Amino acid sequence: MSRSKLILLVVLAVLMIVPVSCRRAAGGDAFVIALGDNIRTIDPIGSPSVDAASERLRTLIFNTLVKKNEKFDYVGELASDIKRSDDGQTYTFTLHDGVKFHDGRVLTSADVKYTLDLVFTSDFAKSASFYEGTGADKRSYIKSVEAPDPRTIVVTLIKPWVGLLSNLVPVAIIPKDSYESQKEHPLGTGPFKFIRYDNAQQVCDVEAFPEYWEGAPNLQTVRVRVISDMNAMQAELQSGRVDIAPMPTSLSPDAVKRLEQSPNLQVQTFQGSNVVLLTINTASPPLDNVKVRQAIAYAIDRQSLIQNLLLGFGEIAHSIIPEESWSYSPGQTYSYDPARAKQLLDEAGFRDPDGDGPRMRFEKPVVYKLSGSSIAGRQYAGVIQNYLKEVGIPVEIQTPEQNTLFDELRRGNFQISYTQWVGGNQDPIFYKDLFATSEIPTPTRPSRNRSRYSNKELDALLDEAVNTFDRERARELYTRIQEIVSREVPVFPLWYQSNIVIAKKNVGNIQVNASGDWGFVRNLTKN
Repeated sequence: MSRSKLILLVVLAVLMIVPVSCRRAAGGDAFVIALGDNIRTIDPIGSPSVDAASERLRTLIFNTLVKKNEKFDYVGELASDIKRSDDGQTYTFTLHDGVKFHDGRVLTSADVKYTLDLVFTSDFAKSASFYEGTGADKRSYIKSVEAPDPRTIVVTLIKPWVGLLSNLVPVAIIPKDSYESQKEHPLGTGPFKFIRYDNAQQVCDVEAFPEYWEGAPNLQTVRVRVISDMNAMQAELQSGRVDIAPMPTSLSPDAVKRLEQSPNLQVQTFQGSNVVLLTINTASPPLDNVKVRQAIAYAIDRQSLIQNLLLGFGEIAHSIIPEESWSYSPGQTYSYDPARAKQLLDEAGFRDPDGDGPRMRFEKPVVYKLSGSSIAGRQYAGVIQNYLKEVGIPVEIQTPEQNTLFDELRRGNFQISYTQWVGGNQDPIFYKDLFATSEIPTPTRPSRNRSRYSNKELDALLDEAVNTFDRERARELYTRIQEIVSREVPVFPLWYQSNIVIAKKNVGNIQVNASGDWGFVRNLTKN
């Protein structure tokens, strides 16, 4: 026997000895999904912060009690039925039959009760929304969680609260008494089972769960790889080492267009709901003048930005709420009108006497801040700076590191900020977080009203809206709320970002919803 034949036999023998699952865990024959942002945690419920990359990975391994449908309304996931009492204080959830955890245990109400009790009584990031007030005034909305039989969960509130279902959406259901082990080895009821996670390499391997209650996935093994560098992402896609890159945040529109020309790749575009906007500090002169804020809105040519910089991968946003939502209303809209912008600045007292240069009383440039790591954001900022300069508003662009930027926004140390909002804009209940006077940040309370916007009329409408269960009445209230917000411009929505997917030509059944979550991965095929 020749030496080469002997070596071949030895290799084959080793492969026969090594279990298939071990070879899969090494990523040798795995379907590779690329993420553009780091996975901060594999802890499904107890993380100190919530990030999009970790949440997308979570949807592969876990289910939740409640999910959003295509209209961004709340329906059951693990719950086959949801009933609310007439007084709005009791929610009864009926669980699906035959749901199993990855270790073979059958899901019961005891597991759901354990998960909810843990979240409702902890200081996790996902727990904060189930409380109102702060410090000594902090009060839970939850009175009790009961499991009267194996398929029924009853959540009783201290008072009527419309936010229960929306805040249950990100809460992954875990087996009873399993939380400590979840931090190292996530165990859920989702379509894929956890195999391994390498935090240093930012790689997570999962495999199909054949007993998944909605039907086993088509893909047998999946490797999720973080590739945050744009050049590396392009190279991995072109080489075929990545099968699919959903919503590749590390790629510019130019790079996407170049990859579209590759004979081995396909680029698919889906309507997106995540919004890109400018947050305006209404407490900082001269932006405390509503006419100046309106002038900014008229001065920016969003359609040109979408066509020339996004290369068509977006749609103008007239609201922070997606157009598919039951609560959508455009309110006051702004077309590109530099003449109107100049007129508003004149009315606000910022006249340009010679019509050639910065206007009177703009003693210093308006400070525009964004994350230094946002390549596309820096490109947009330069164009927006020029648009505002054309109507007489000088702008200084600052690009701090991301954590520094968040701290600056909390402290109000900015005038305009470029922001991307993922997921939260799909529910109008968050209007209160963004615009209520009670949500203006203080040195001891980092709340979400970074615009520092305050309006008593709006406060009253928000208080009524977040406590209104009647859908028609709620729609009326949110229409009035959007009319005020759009007129007052504490934020200026730019566009809804398209959900772009780049994949090998042999990847099939790609269907991405407007939210851009990873529920579609279960149905992917590879020829």
